[in-house]
Amino acid sequence: MAFHWPVRVYWEDTDAGGVVYYATYLKFMERARSEWLRAHGFEQDAVRDEAGVVFVVRRVEVDYLSPARFNEQIDVSVDLHELGRASLSVEQTLTRGATRLVSARVTLACVDAARFKPVKIPLPILQALTRKRES
Repeated sequence: MAFHWPVRVYWEDTDAGGVVYYATYLKFMERARSEWLRAHGFEQDAVRDEAGVVFVVRRVEVDYLSPARFNEQIDVSVDLHELGRASLSVEQTLTRGATRLVSARVTLACVDAARFKPVKIPLPILQALTRKRES
């Protein structure tokens, strides 16, 4: 079951053509992923401070299908696609009503916050994401 986060498009999100600038969709997806982790009980700064790890984007595949415009309300979803020992991937979709605007697959790596070397995802996070995936 996907997590959903509503986003309002502001002037600052648009380009000279009045549509959302392509890189801004990545910001919308990042915010939704942060809220997705928060909904699972994990604040990213606390994970960094307590477990010594952060999640970094390793790969993004994006299909831009239809533009969003100023003042529109869009929905950004996050759905766990694959869960590994030191990485995970999510599928993200941005929609306006029934219209799919953007589809993406984002791969995140779990890295040591000080050395930025790959490490195992902390067990509490793995367990929470596994439980959610199984329900």
